[in-house]
Amino acid sequence: MNELKLSKRLEAVSSFIPKNSILADIGSDHAYLPCYAYLKGLIERAVAGEVVEGPYQSAKEQVTKTELTAVIDVRKGNGLEVISPNEVTCITIAGMGGTLIQSILENGKEKLEGVQTLILQPNIGAKKVREWLVANEWELVAEKILEDEGRIYEILVAERGDSEKPYEKKKAASLLLGPFLAKEKNAVFIQKWSQELEHWKKIVSQLEVAAPTESNQEKKKELQYKIQLVEEELDVENS
Repeated sequence: MNELKLSKRLEAVSSFIPKNSILADIGSDHAYLPCYAYLKGLIERAVAGEVVEGPYQSAKEQVTKTELTAVIDVRKGNGLEVISPNEVTCITIAGMGGTLIQSILENGKEKLEGVQTLILQPNIGAKKVREWLVANEWELVAEKILEDEGRIYEILVAERGDSEKPYEKKKAASLLLGPFLAKEKNAVFIQKWSQELEHWKKIVSQLEVAAPTESNQEKKKELQYKIQLVEEELDVENS
């Protein structure tokens, strides 16, 4: 059986899969994650969901090549439409924007029956995902931020529970930065938000010399608020 090597990002995602899970990997691409998770003894079986024909065929080929057709079912469909309620216990959605992950969860809410763990890895817009979790009684229980091949990724892990619990203090900042990540403040976290600050400040400078339209003023105000939140968390001295 082929030895499978995952990217650092997907390996980090797999590290949160509870032992003996029945997994649905949504947007599975080559189905590397479910194949790896099964070979590592993390899951009993899996559904690999893909909406695009090319990746769907790649996933089927990978599962066949890895001799896992008996335990990994590759299905073509949009978001959570590839699973039934109470069919899986853990869902992974990795490598998409936060807005898309949010809409997949929202549109497939009735399919989350029986699911105990959500492992979500937005490429951008993690705040959108956290907001959805709060609104739908999923409690954020762990987060990870890491760099892989020059890009920074966040991983969010949620279980059913008290969705407000992680945000008891500084809710606005915690939704933006991640309550667990902001507490840990590792080097990648500092790097990400220092870069964001620099980027936002440049935009604010541009808006200050642009025409003072209502939308420009609104955008400037929103960015200044975010700058303040992040600077407080990073303990940046205002120069």
